[in-house]
Amino acid sequence: MPKILLLEDDRDMTMLLTTLLEIEGYTVRSYDSKRPAAAQAEEDKPDLVFLDVHLGGKDGIQILREMKANPALEGMRVVMTSGINLTDECLAAGANAFLVKPYMPENLLHLLSKVLAAPADQIHREEGAKPSASASFQKFL
Repeated sequence: MPKILLLEDDRDMTMLLTTLLEIEGYTVRSYDSKRPAAAQAEEDKPDLVFLDVHLGGKDGIQILREMKANPALEGMRVVMTSGINLTDECLAAGANAFLVKPYMPENLLHLLSKVLAAPADQIHREEGAKPSASASFQKFL
């Protein structure tokens, strides 16, 4: 069974995602805010990291860059998520995919299976991604 490391600081979201993913057969490890995320990923050796862009006051994109720079984490797949559409920024930093919140569970499961089945360096754009209201508003500024 694939192992997923959830780097999510919202307890309710973590519980919901853990339940959903375990029902689907994944092994799930949760974020420990007392440890650096890259160190936790190195120790847990997950098949995929599901990383929130805003992780308890920490910059998820910077965490992603640190993980990608770590030779021990080479080839690790990362799917990032946020309520703001930061697809381009996250993919440019090395994420394999980006999922805009809120998302439907079936969209998450489909994306995870797609990323896990593909080569580790392949990038996936979320199908049907819609810009958030703030991203749409910025077009008019």
